[in-house]
Amino acid sequence: MDALGSLIDGFSVALTPENLLWALVGVFLGTFVGVLPGIGPALTVALLLPVTYALDPVPAFIMFAGIYYGGMYGGSTTSILLNTPGESASIITALEGNMMAKKGRGATALATAAIGSFVAGTIATLGITFAAPFMADIAIDYFQSPEYLALIILAFTTVATLLGRSMVRGLVSLFIGLALGLVGIDALTGQSRFTFGNQQLLGGIDVVTVAVGLFAVGETFWVASHMRKDTGEVTTVTDSKWMTKDDWKRSWKPWIRGALLGFPIGSMPAGGAEIPTFLSYSVEKRLSKHPEEFGEGAIEGVAGPEAANNASAAGVLVPLLTLGLPTSATAAILLAAFQRYNLNPGPQLFDQNPELVWGLIASLYIGNLMLLVLNLPLVGMWVKLLSIPRPLLYSGILVFAGLGTWAQSQSVTGLVVLYVIGALGYLMRRFDIPVGPAVVAVILGPMAEIHFRRALQISQGDWSVFYNRPVSGTILVIAALAFIAPAVWRAVQARRQHPAATT
Repeated sequence: MDALGSLIDGFSVALTPENLLWALVGVFLGTFVGVLPGIGPALTVALLLPVTYALDPVPAFIMFAGIYYGGMYGGSTTSILLNTPGESASIITALEGNMMAKKGRGATALATAAIGSFVAGTIATLGITFAAPFMADIAIDYFQSPEYLALIILAFTTVATLLGRSMVRGLVSLFIGLALGLVGIDALTGQSRFTFGNQQLLGGIDVVTVAVGLFAVGETFWVASHMRKDTGEVTTVTDSKWMTKDDWKRSWKPWIRGALLGFPIGSMPAGGAEIPTFLSYSVEKRLSKHPEEFGEGAIEGVAGPEAANNASAAGVLVPLLTLGLPTSATAAILLAAFQRYNLNPGPQLFDQNPELVWGLIASLYIGNLMLLVLNLPLVGMWVKLLSIPRPLLYSGILVFAGLGTWAQSQSVTGLVVLYVIGALGYLMRRFDIPVGPAVVAVILGPMAEIHFRRALQISQGDWSVFYNRPVSGTILVIAALAFIAPAVWRAVQARRQHPAATT
């Protein structure tokens, strides 16, 4: 009942005319940017983060909730009509949805993705409402510096292994982020690190600059270098915008199954969107009465994975709000937004800023409904965005990123750092190094250092404090398993595929 009462208070905050307007602006902007080719939710939030600098925290995060959900919705439009997933979790949507579009069922694919996103988002937000306070209470009772350090190590391990095609590339990205996070003044000794004598770097590199540079500027450079090689074709929408009775019958169960798979996995510190998305696709293929359609445009192959993707993306807000732990690139950028307002997500946030937390959770329900009402009738308008010439589109992104950084730093150094990091983002794409772990490491690296030093100071230099405590020891074991399991799994699969080579 406490959660319900707090949620009612949250609706009283979110339903004010001003906050409703910011929710609508967030939903519209998130969808607008998310629809653009190659731009996923992480890039959408990073690109629009500077827009909220002049806002108070409550309307700013209500707007972010709309941007976050809108970016996820917009990504499905690009995946279905352009076969260009903005992130790895949208690969299945691109595979089946684009085949549906090529067969003249593009609007049906967009409709099942939109309604599935609404159903999954609502179920996931209900999960956040009741799971987040419970996890916050556990964190208050059992978590101190050793446990937080163990959680951060678990986050490092999972993002390095899950967000890249190989563990080595994921670790390279992680260490790049850790190096960027070390720039500035050491909080304990007062010594400058990696500033190269530039006083404007003493405060460190702003996380927003890193996120915008790696995602927006790096993506722009990458697209520019492949402009002539990669010309995507937009599949036109010719069918009705509404689903038939048979479409509803084949979609509603995958929506619910996808949501129930996505939210709990996304809520785990070792979760992520890729696992539930591919798991949902596998489940739907096994349960479908039309398995022969999979790979050729099965509506279940859009409904289930898209619901799982949205539910897991909403699920990452649970560890973010209760533990301050981002488990995806988008969550890392949202954590940067909290830090921008000098707010520290974690168990104390529910007691210290209940208006913000519950207003944000309530706005997730509102933004989710706004997306459904706003976007189904406007499918045609979003499709026209895909016809914007890419040179104009990405040059605009580059200018917008520069203006946002200038508004924040008011210095030439900030712009230079932005474009240097953008060039680094291009090189990371060139060598197939994921950028997500780098952003997570930039944010969590300094936090890990603080908790590490604090734990050693309290224990008077006794390293056993990290593994003798039950909770931190258990989390470290899970982190070790998460690090080792993918390599073992690949070795087992290789042995099964080539048994002669191992004998």
